[in-house]
Amino acid sequence: MTFLHRLAPMLAGAFLLGGTPVLAQPAPPPQAPQTALATPSDAALEAFVDGWMRDAMSRDKVAGAAVSIVQDGRVVVNKGYGFASLSPRRAVDPDQTLFRIGSVSKTFTWILVMREIEAGRMRLDAPINRYLPERVRLPGDGGAIRVRDLMDHTPGFEDRALGQLFEREARRVRPLDLYLRQERPDIVRPPGRVSSYSNYGVALAGSALARLGGRTFERRVEDEILVPLGMSQTTFREPRPERLGLPAPMPARLRPHVAEGFAWRAGGFVATDYEYIGQIGPAGSASSTAGDMARYMLMLLGDGTSSGVTIHGPRAARAFEHPLRQTPPGINGWAHGFMVYPLPGGLNGYGHGGATIAFHTALVVVPALNLGVFVTTNSPAGVSLAAALPEAVVRQVTGKAEGFPRPASRQLAAIKSDFTGGYIATRRAQGGLEGFVGLFASANGVTATPDGRLLLGEGGVIRAFVPQGDPASGRFLSVIGDRRIDFQMENGRAVAFRDSTNLMTFRRAGVFERLDVLATIAALTGLASLSTLAGLALRNRRELRQNPIQARASLVQTLQAGLWLAALVSFALFGANAADVATVMYGWPDPLLVTASACALVASAMNILAIAALPAVWSGGRRVDSWPIRRKLAFTVTAAIYFALTIFLGLAGALEPWSR
Repeated sequence: MTFLHRLAPMLAGAFLLGGTPVLAQPAPPPQAPQTALATPSDAALEAFVDGWMRDAMSRDKVAGAAVSIVQDGRVVVNKGYGFASLSPRRAVDPDQTLFRIGSVSKTFTWILVMREIEAGRMRLDAPINRYLPERVRLPGDGGAIRVRDLMDHTPGFEDRALGQLFEREARRVRPLDLYLRQERPDIVRPPGRVSSYSNYGVALAGSALARLGGRTFERRVEDEILVPLGMSQTTFREPRPERLGLPAPMPARLRPHVAEGFAWRAGGFVATDYEYIGQIGPAGSASSTAGDMARYMLMLLGDGTSSGVTIHGPRAARAFEHPLRQTPPGINGWAHGFMVYPLPGGLNGYGHGGATIAFHTALVVVPALNLGVFVTTNSPAGVSLAAALPEAVVRQVTGKAEGFPRPASRQLAAIKSDFTGGYIATRRAQGGLEGFVGLFASANGVTATPDGRLLLGEGGVIRAFVPQGDPASGRFLSVIGDRRIDFQMENGRAVAFRDSTNLMTFRRAGVFERLDVLATIAALTGLASLSTLAGLALRNRRELRQNPIQARASLVQTLQAGLWLAALVSFALFGANAADVATVMYGWPDPLLVTASACALVASAMNILAIAALPAVWSGGRRVDSWPIRRKLAFTVTAAIYFALTIFLGLAGALEPWSR
């Protein structure tokens, strides 16, 4: 079942648009020596960033990037690195090259929402249905979802992405309201309780903004934020043909400056397809430059005002620095849609991360330092770079050098079993084939080292943590940075945890949610199936004696063996291609996965016949026309193995080939 181990890194972007988890890097690039000054000069900071970016891009195979840093009302760094296209070759220009900024787009949406709240046209505690067009209003329990629930990602939605969050072809882009009707997720938990990141929820807010403003969301962003701030190289529009029913496409003057995405394959960079996100634009379709995002950060640090232009008022400014809900120190409480990040020296940053298939971005402003950092990349491997740079810049600016790695804990070594085990994320599809894939793509494994470090395995990356104080408190701090983990403890045992970004909660996996259990049952199924088919040729004459019921039961189990082997092979072939996120995203539902599910469904249905035949199989006793005891045992054990796999796949959603 090697393919299952490939599913987690395949969807490590957490269904993307979830935002690069800033400061959640697997291992930050080596830090340059700290300058002697607590606040380095502009030249020293630029030199630090240049060296840091050069090393990180070379190591991680990142094609192009752009960085802007503002402090004390000035732009102190505005640089481009690498290339934006190869045919023709075009270097990154920080004032011209447009990068996809993914979920950083959401901050524009939340600013517009807070403008409505300041104007009295929206209320935080009002149901979002009050502001939505009638055709997209949420039925049933959705009527209880409030505006604030969208802003702190507690609407209770499951999270679906495959086959619809990104589109490879422009003709498949749908109007926002049509997308919201056709891709409505199920509500799987009560609203207002658990933060579990939702692109769909942000898109609902965008639809409400369009209705309240009497014009498209894209036009509202332009009229109320981009044009006033002079962000002429920023747009939520995409380079596609004009089409009736959709917002106008990207202006012709911007199209030559769009950065391509690049993946590193076979020792070189290969251009990737353009990722259309316009159907859910308020959640992630913006493209911008480092220069424009510097203007944006100056506005955020200016409490909504920059260069004499006011975008939002003091109420919004306070909201974007104050979480909507109380969380443990260092855990994001969602400051009205903005993420809260723990930073060196006990500082807090506010902003958002962004991720598409090829682009990774981070925006963090630090009011206490009057500092803002923006970084964006055009390669999948840029995820670590984007996550680590803001923290590195803060350390450089403050001179807060810390001794890494942090030491292990002997106290943890004594109680490590209270934390170890498998955990499953709340942010995933809750049924069907996407639920099956998401069950394992969202899995986290927690182990501990003998010397007292907690190891967290996520998306093929291992991160290390040590206790922050008493290990029994469940509070942990990264060995190499400021990321935190907070465990929920019950009777001295961890039952769930969340990390600094609070994008989702990870709860302990049940027996039929564990990858190792599925792998074991699947391996046994494969062996049992091969043994059943091999038995057709290897049985001696006595073993061929059977009564009519046993003959039919044998036929059923033989057919099952063929179907289970076909299902396992199809699952394995799907997994072999699963490392390519684009292939899975654009090709969903994958034909191999549908084939595997269909074969498994038929084989599972035949379990009814096999189990029903068990009494008759055993009732033959020692009659001449009956199976010997060892064959009866083999039939029974095989039926039990098949039944166990049926239960597992059924609970995981893998027996629904008609689902998406």
